[in-house]
Amino acid sequence: MSDRTIFERIIDGDIPANIVHETERAVAFLDANPLAPGHTLVVPREPHTRLRDAPPEVSESVFEVVRTIAPAVEEAVDADATTVGINDGTAAGQEVPHLHVHVVPRFEGDGGGSIHTVMGSLADLSNQEQAEIGERIAAHIE
Repeated sequence: MSDRTIFERIIDGDIPANIVHETERAVAFLDANPLAPGHTLVVPREPHTRLRDAPPEVSESVFEVVRTIAPAVEEAVDADATTVGINDGTAAGQEVPHLHVHVVPRFEGDGGGSIHTVMGSLADLSNQEQAEIGERIAAHIE
């Protein structure tokens, strides 16, 4: 039994996929369970589980492909916009332990919401609580 993820197997050519773009460090292919026509995943060739695990040059390469893919997806399916997102960790809904960025085409009246609808409601935080959280975040940046 292999410990390779489905994405590694797609990258290696062991599983067929609709690959739409490849670079030295990243591959973009259509999601097998699309939220909309043209829903594309961008993954690094290296099997980093989360964004924090990927070296800067890998994450830069992945996001350069996202920047290239998003307008191409919109044009291909005549979308009005795109939502770009990462489920970064199992608590965020990540199902495949290999960093991947979703590029989801959006259409006027498609019934989907903004990123803010992911949680269902907004956090009720005071300005002081926001400031304290901001300070803690800044203190953890290396």
